[in-house]
Amino acid sequence: MRITRIIAQPVLVPRRQAYGRDAASALGAAPASEHGIVTIETDAGLTGHGEICSVFSRRGRLLCRDVELNLEPVLIGQDPRRIAALAAAMDRALEGSEPAKAGIEMALFDILGKAAGLPVYQLLGGLVRERISLSYSIPFGTPAEMAAFARERIAEGFRTVKVKVGRDRDTDVETVRAVREAVGGDIRVRVDANMGWRTPNEAIGIIRAMEPSRPEMIEQPLPGHDLDGLARVRAAVGVPILADESVWTPRDAIAVVKRGAADFVNVYVSEAGGLLKAAGIFAICEAAGIPCMIGSMPETGIGTAAQIHLGLAMNNLQIDSDTCGVLYHEIDLIETPLRIEGGFAYPPQGPGLGVRPDHEAIARHALEDPPRRGLRAGPAD
Repeated sequence: MRITRIIAQPVLVPRRQAYGRDAASALGAAPASEHGIVTIETDAGLTGHGEICSVFSRRGRLLCRDVELNLEPVLIGQDPRRIAALAAAMDRALEGSEPAKAGIEMALFDILGKAAGLPVYQLLGGLVRERISLSYSIPFGTPAEMAAFARERIAEGFRTVKVKVGRDRDTDVETVRAVREAVGGDIRVRVDANMGWRTPNEAIGIIRAMEPSRPEMIEQPLPGHDLDGLARVRAAVGVPILADESVWTPRDAIAVVKRGAADFVNVYVSEAGGLLKAAGIFAICEAAGIPCMIGSMPETGIGTAAQIHLGLAMNNLQIDSDTCGVLYHEIDLIETPLRIEGGFAYPPQGPGLGVRPDHEAIARHALEDPPRRGLRAGPAD
């Protein structure tokens, strides 16, 4: 079997609003997600699909262009089942652009699973759990709005909520207090600063003021590069620290371990460059005794399916995860919705990723810049 064609279609998918306005965090407002849908065709009639996801400056259109100009040329004619070798070839061809590589690698796993008649989680080692327990993020609003939003998520079955902070000290502290009061003492309330606090001293002061509200953990209180600052914050407060933007690659995970910068690590398929490297981060952290979760860009249907497959197969997934990106969007771009209910995500059914792209929906949300050779369904989605 050989790869004959790779298509990367940029899409703009509307996000669900919160409180009647665009959802926002310390990273800014997000009216829509600019992602990319990858299609890989083969001479055996099998087609694989993946999703390119990023919330950072290099998004759908630029990442799809990376696929077209830099990654497709080294993959055409290759056997799609040789995933580790092809991932290494992509790294040699292009430094960085991990989300683009991840979208391709998802599609390769989709092909391999279809060829073998197995779901991707079996290719990653098999089930270690039947479902994934979820966290739901609470975007910026007034403290009262965020508290009410959190209460609604608990009514839907979620047992963990993630409170977005990173505005000013008083608002951040009051918001966490209001959410804790709204959801009660048995719900896990974690706090995500999205790098919104500027210095270790600022972070330490705010976290200490939040401690009476019993946050489960504090996610990425400082900029991603400041591992020494994270280690200082971790040593000074009584709340565990979760590294997020500090860990993209396995090498980053090693650096966090060496610096003692985090109690937990948030693993992303997109940021890692694919499922194989994400699994590598899980393994590094497991060896270091650091539990992991899975984070979200957030993805639509294809990317969320890949996250779920990863989480189902990782022993070191020990805290509630964000594998529910489809819930933050108005549409999921797949034919059959994923089963996400009662605060849990369940395995997609079928070989490969177990989802089929909704090509009509993808075409409706395609950005004006089309891929070089158009978008069409493969012969065996």
